[in-house]
Amino acid sequence: MGRIDDRLAELGETLPDAPSPAANYVPYLQVGDMLYVSGQISQGPDGPITGTLGGPGDIETGRDAAKCCALSLLAQVRAATGGDLDRLAQVVKLTGFVASAPGFTDQPKVINGASDFLVEVLGDAGRHTRSAVGASALPLGVMVEIEGIFRLS
Repeated sequence: MGRIDDRLAELGETLPDAPSPAANYVPYLQVGDMLYVSGQISQGPDGPITGTLGGPGDIETGRDAAKCCALSLLAQVRAATGGDLDRLAQVVKLTGFVASAPGFTDQPKVINGASDFLVEVLGDAGRHTRSAVGASALPLGVMVEIEGIFRLS
């Protein structure tokens, strides 16, 4: 185990198995030292985390769903690096999608669940650029989907 695995264990977190693609695409693609990871849906140990966010009380639920997406993103990085998470040099960008009811405008607060977690795990290497977008519906009715771009060493 490396330093990132040690930090995850310290936080009491376990990465899921890297999810398989649900259609005709690859889960990740490395170009040079950049790793592009396809959108990871909010999924926990009990299955997909579904629903539409519509009010201030929903933000914490959405943050938890976004954190699950971040765990899956890291699982894909682990798969892409042959199990060596310490090759992850920088989270470059996240693009987060939040299933949102009309009038819900707190998508950035929801995606903070992933952003804050990655910084907690990786320190400065977890700081990244980001977009947070509302959508009327996401695949399988999930609450959050996040894709990521990572720099590897």
